[in-house]
Formats: sequence, C-alpha cells, structure tokens
Amino acid sequence: MDPLITTLRSAPNLAALYGRAVLTGLTRRGGGELPDTGYRLAGVTVDRAHLADYDRVCGLRHCDELPPTYPQILSFPLQVKLMTDPGFPFPLVGSVHLANRITWTRPLHAGERLDIRVRVADLRPHPKGRQFDMITEVCTGDEPVCTAVSTYLRRGAGSGDGGDARPEPGPAPEPTAVWRVPADTGRRYAEVSGDRNPIHLHPLTARPFGFRRAIAHGMWTKARCLAAFEGRLPDAGTIEVRFKLPVLLPATVGFTARPTGSGHAFQVFDARTGRPHLAGELSRLP
Repeated sequence: MDPLITTLRSAPNLAALYGRAVLTGLTRRGGGELPDTGYRLAGVTVDRAHLADYDRVCGLRHCDELPPTYPQILSFPLQVKLMTDPGFPFPLVGSVHLANRITWTRPLHAGERLDIRVRVADLRPHPKGRQFDMITEVCTGDEPVCTAVSTYLRRGAGSGDGGDARPEPGPAPEPTAVWRVPADTGRRYAEVSGDRNPIHLHPLTARPFGFRRAIAHGMWTKARCLAAFEGRLPDAGTIEVRFKLPVLLPATVGFTARPTGSGHAFQVFDARTGRPHLAGELSRLP
C-alpha cells in the first residue's frame, strides 16, 4: 500500500522540531512499526547564496548545477518532521546513519522548481538493533529525477548474527589525496544543512554521546568525496556510501579511488592509522 503523503505549504521550522526531538528522546523507547505516512513540499526553489555556501563548506566547485547530495539538504526539514511525529517509533537523537545511496537520472539546476517527498520504509533487524530507510524523492513536474535512501540504525536488542563487526585497523592505503578537516567543520556544515545534532558541534556536546571530540557529518564526508570526482561525474548515476568509523575533529584523512567497470570505488580513512571512515562506489546508470 502506498504511504499517505501530506503536502505542506512551507518548509517545517527546524528550531521547533529540535525542541520536539529532545522530548521524544526522553519518552520513546524504540517500539512499534514505521508509520505509513510521508511529507511533500512542492515548488521548492534553490537559494543560490545558500547553494554557494554549501559548495564552499564541502569543497565543491560552485556552479548552477546542483551536486547530487544537495537535494538531501532541501529535504532535511521534512525528514526531521517525519522522525519527530507522534507515530514515529524511534527518537531522532541517537539514531545512527549507516549508509546513503543517491541515484539521479539527469543533472538538476538551480533555476528548476522541485517537488520533494520523504517517507520511511523497510524496518528490519540489524546485529545491533533495528534499521530502516529514509527515502527522499525529487521530481520536476511529473519527472522523477533524484532518489536518495539513507539507512539508519536504532541501537537495541539486535539479531546477534555478528554482521556488523567493528572494522579492524590496518596499514593505511596509499592515498590519492590527503584532506585536513578543521575542528569547526561540524559547525560550518550544520549552518548550511540545518543538522545541528550535538555530536557534530563541540567536544562538550559530543561527550555525553560517547565521543571525546565532535565528529564530522557523514553527509559532509560524502559530499567531500563527490568534490573529488568533479569533472568525472556521469549525467545519470549512483553514488553509494557506507559509513564506518566516525571522523573525530580535527582530522587528517586520506582519500583513494580506483576505476571499476562502471565507475569508481573509493575510500576515506585515517591518514595515520588507516582506520576506515567511509567506503563507496560511484557508477553511471546504464
């Protein structure tokens, strides 16, 4: 059965939603099923100054063409609204971003009006709890152009199959590039993304969640990888990543990529120890 999609007149207010997220973090215990609902925002236009800020923070070359990761930024308020609704089974705070896959059928441009929809699907077991997909769909008119799937984990009683073993450190691969990631990266990305999760902002706000320092947003790391492929992105393609160990800020990370039959496989890792932060694939659509 198709989800019940509610069309909103304007983007939700993130400040108010974060207040609700704090309350749900105190009351929700992670039971129940995913809601069969979603949200839609029609006629979305791109603020070119905001796009320029996003490109700058992520190391992307600024132009009129939207990076494939940018529609996720536009959909973020809808995602937060859905995850803080009364019928959502898990608290927003503490949900772990495991993976993200974005598929686009053609480039999007800043002058286009976008129709954005979000919904959740596929609640399933995970070795450390339960996982689900947040799905974002972007259309222009009746044309589907971009689909993003973010997989989240809610920790709890898991399947116990051992399929999520912690990555073992190993020798650092030979990097294609080395990036120095400043301590304020989380705060700068929070400003352009709206994602002000305390684990990204400051060591003092990250510590109660088990991190000795603030950590970079996973989607910043993915966008930074996207910047490394500028000039080689297909007009229609998929970029998929799996987030591994967090990037503690400040950091020095290595990036490496190798050709595959349909594109490139790539990694981000600690430049000193080789501990993995992200693994991904970029491929063109047939």
